[in-house]
Amino acid sequence: MFKEAEVSHHTITFGSKRIPFSLSFSNRKSLGIKVYPDSTVQVAAPMDASHEKVKLKVKEKAPWILKQQYEFLSYYPLTPPRKYISGETHLYLGRQYKLKIVSGKENNVSLYRGKLLLTLKNNASAKQILNDWYRQKAAILFEEAVKKILPRFKKYNLSQPVIQIRTMPTRWGSCTAKGKIILNPDLAKASKGCIEYVIIHELCHLVHHNHTKAFYTLQEKTMPDWRKWKDRLETTLN
Repeated sequence: MFKEAEVSHHTITFGSKRIPFSLSFSNRKSLGIKVYPDSTVQVAAPMDASHEKVKLKVKEKAPWILKQQYEFLSYYPLTPPRKYISGETHLYLGRQYKLKIVSGKENNVSLYRGKLLLTLKNNASAKQILNDWYRQKAAILFEEAVKKILPRFKKYNLSQPVIQIRTMPTRWGSCTAKGKIILNPDLAKASKGCIEYVIIHELCHLVHHNHTKAFYTLQEKTMPDWRKWKDRLETTLN
């Protein structure tokens, strides 16, 4: 038997899927399973539970585990790395723009006839200037989207959420228990429908904190075509 807090690593197979998980034992009455945003699975079991019993329970919960992992993975920003050189394409509101970098007297970004024109002063960083531009655009887009969407949640008495913009390598959005919504600036690269989907998803979480049936019912009611925008988000920024 493992000592309390000692962790071991195991894997179960469910159909064609393999589910690795970490296992620890402690003085608890029942087995608990947690799935984290990075798709890792942690299992905490009572001290007297056998490995066979634990694996059987994890296998029973496999459909739920895979569903949780899929939900988290669907939020992973997968846009390929950019080199920030003239000729490569960059997205804005779901459209592709060809990047053109020129020298100038000041740093500036503009959209012109299908091109993303980036003017750089001296040896300014193209990556930094463009990322700052996306962040500025994101702030405007997110504010407009929240203003449009919030009235749909009137019956839940949600107050105007604080919007924080933060680069997150594995999430498009998240929220806190105090009502703050955190959004990835890279969402500015997706279409407005995708942006609204992520914001609605987080607002629904302010009403129902977990991915329960009630959560999905509210999301469906608030945005009946959310699956279309979710799929588009996954395929566009991929």
